[in-house]
Amino acid sequence: MSHATEVFQPLQADDPPVVAGYRLAARLGAGGMGRVYLSHTQGGRPVAIKVVRPELADDPNFRRRFGREIKAARRVRGAYTAELIDADADGVPPWLATLYVPGPSLTEAVTRRGPLPVPAVLWLMAGVAEALQAIHAEGIVHRDLKPSNVLLAADGPRVIDFGIALAADGTSYTATGGTIGTPSFMAPEQASGGETTAAADVFALGQTAAFAALGRPLYGDGPAVNVLYRIVHSAPELSLLPESLRPLFARCLAADPAERATPAEVVQWCRQRLGADTDGSGGPAVWREVTGPEITVPAPVPEPTPVHPRPPVPAPAPANRQPQFGRPQPTPEERRARRRRTALIAAAGVSGGALLVVALAWSLMDAKDRLGDRNTTGSGTSATEPAARSSASAPGSSSGPSSESSEGQAGDGASGDAASPSDSPQVPRPEGFPLVMLDAKNSLSLDSSEPELKNRKGDIRFGCESSGCELTGDSTVFVQMFGAHGTTLDECRLLLNSAESHSWPLAAAAAGTEICMKDTEGNIGLYVIQTKSTALPDLAFLQGDLTIWRYAA
Repeated sequence: MSHATEVFQPLQADDPPVVAGYRLAARLGAGGMGRVYLSHTQGGRPVAIKVVRPELADDPNFRRRFGREIKAARRVRGAYTAELIDADADGVPPWLATLYVPGPSLTEAVTRRGPLPVPAVLWLMAGVAEALQAIHAEGIVHRDLKPSNVLLAADGPRVIDFGIALAADGTSYTATGGTIGTPSFMAPEQASGGETTAAADVFALGQTAAFAALGRPLYGDGPAVNVLYRIVHSAPELSLLPESLRPLFARCLAADPAERATPAEVVQWCRQRLGADTDGSGGPAVWREVTGPEITVPAPVPEPTPVHPRPPVPAPAPANRQPQFGRPQPTPEERRARRRRTALIAAAGVSGGALLVVALAWSLMDAKDRLGDRNTTGSGTSATEPAARSSASAPGSSSGPSSESSEGQAGDGASGDAASPSDSPQVPRPEGFPLVMLDAKNSLSLDSSEPELKNRKGDIRFGCESSGCELTGDSTVFVQMFGAHGTTLDECRLLLNSAESHSWPLAAAAAGTEICMKDTEGNIGLYVIQTKSTALPDLAFLQGDLTIWRYAA
């Protein structure tokens, strides 16, 4: 498997194809905050899109903290930071976009090649310290600096996820009984729940650089509680580190935050020892060896061929249109109308499945037009009068001589075959059911007058046997409307026409997510999630607004 294949994973079934207009090209990874995807700006520049986990997105307090942090992070401009270019704390789900860094993380580089040589460690520390200067200048404390949050570009390291950890602090602490951060790279005051200042990031810088020099965490592996105990109560084993680096590590890893080096001091110390190499535009040769061969970033995902969700409304049919059945040939007006419809459908570029839906819709409307035209051709009824004022006689009766078309063809008793208005197709009426509950005991049925059932006998059920929970239905199919708001019957019907999935994972669903569903009776439902709670699987539930269109498929 190539390195590029390892970095760029294909999208899975529960990954959204689009996030706030950014078309996703590949999955880059996942972390405590959510999943990360590759996308591109309108101009084609690669960006990394981080989509927040639903458990965090459901917490209003998290959204407020997340909003404050991304506002601060937008102001950070540093040579060694991955710039935040776009974000939405109120999105469904919340997300942010940073410039994509084409290079491995420090974790990946060390795993692939082992410990870094001393010049590469110095280059790493100087770049990360300079990034911390830019971050701290905006009043932000990273709180989760670690090897996986340091990317190795060809011209130096890049620090990512700065400040975002604070947004999850309250939620993470409440859910796990701990504090935010990664145990092996915490400062003592952070591990013990004390005040976390910019000095904690310097301690994490020392641990991150020690990982690069040793190929493993300085305070060892094992259960988190054991690692945290060693960080709080034990002095670091500096003898394990290269001798030339020990003075700097001693300053960074001081137990007292006030005794630690500042980021500016770290930069100066490293530059003095790197000498002329610091002026190289691409860094020292040893650094380029560490980053490995340049990878090819996947191209932007092309915009899909537009699909018109609703067929254009046809022009009013001429009054002398012939009955649909038994005609020798279409009139010139009908031939011109058909050519117009064919041109419109071809211009829409509809794919195979969607084209069939549009064609069926045209056929239904065309039949409805012809039935309506019959009501205007009877004796004593003007062609310009509404169809409701035409004869309402039963099929087979005669109300007068048939009119003759402009082409000289007989009307074949069109008025005698006129259908009453009540016989014309009706648009399904939506039925609304607010705050419908789904949990381990409740289920749903689209063909019931009261869809929420206080038992598991309904076809639509909710369960958490899989990660992130899911909806299942023996005879119901599902499709999630990613990024949609106010989904219509036509849009649900169009996508459900080719849907085959009888289960739908909810890992990427949050409050506001819209899910279309259809049973074998042709009932279509739209479920809009209002509340989702999956942190405790045994007590997990969904609550949302349900709209049902009966026999609408």
